Order: sequence, then C-alpha cells, then structure tokens
Amino acid sequence: MFLEADAFQSIVASTPLVSIDLIVQNQSDEILLGQRLNRPAQGYWFVPGGRIYKNESLDAAFRRLTEVELGQAFARENAALLNIYEHFYNDSVFGDTQDTHYVVVAYTLKLPSGCVLQPPAIQHGRYRWWSKPDLLASDDVHVHTRAYIA
Repeated sequence: MFLEADAFQSIVASTPLVSIDLIVQNQSDEILLGQRLNRPAQGYWFVPGGRIYKNESLDAAFRRLTEVELGQAFARENAALLNIYEHFYNDSVFGDTQDTHYVVVAYTLKLPSGCVLQPPAIQHGRYRWWSKPDLLASDDVHVHTRAYIA
C-alpha cells in the first residue's frame, strides 16, 4: 500500500519502518552498492533495498524490491537470510528535523552466472561493484552497509 506524504510522515515520526536490504553478490564475490540520492544516508554508498508495505508478504516484497531496485525480479527462495538489523538515522526523507528507525531484514542474493543487472537510477544515482576489502575500508560506504560484510 502506497501512502500519501502526510500519512507516511506521521508513521515515520511514530513507529519503526520494516524493510528488506539486498546484499547482492556477483560471481567474483563483489557486492553491488548504489550511491543514495535521498535521505536518510543521502550521498553514501548503500545496498539496494526498500520498505515492506502493509499487507505485503515477504515473498511479494522481495520480488517487488528486486525488480524496482535491481531491474530484475528474483524470488526470496533464491536468497539467504543474513540477519535482522536495526538502523537509526538522525534524518528522514522529510529532512533533518525528523529521525528514522528501520527494522531491516537483510538477505544475501548471489547472482547466477551470466546474470547482468541494469538497476534504474531512482533511489541511487549510480551503481558500482565493490570488493569486500574496498567496501570495508571506505568511509563513503555507509556504516550500516559495512556491518553486513564485517
């Protein structure tokens, strides 16, 4: 269910959001990151992902988010649950006067051989494959993303 801005702002101010993050690995064991266009974590390199909608099953959310974020739908059964995380931000999509709290269900998705992604530049301005050592060493990669790899 898509919410109007006023309703969503009230929810962000009052409750945690539940989301799925996608730790996407290619055949070279590199991780796909996008440079975020929007708050929170604006400007940082971050894994693809997004919110789960009300009345949306995890399977449906996973399929929708992989299609929207990666340009190709994948089934949740093809991924492995990494863990559940909490993300706290001092800002939100509405600016720097409202904080955001996410409960994140993180999945690792290993791409099949020959799979080429063409993610849209909607949430992220550009994308890049990162080696794990480079990802962990870069201050441009958000701390929440580095926590998935550490």
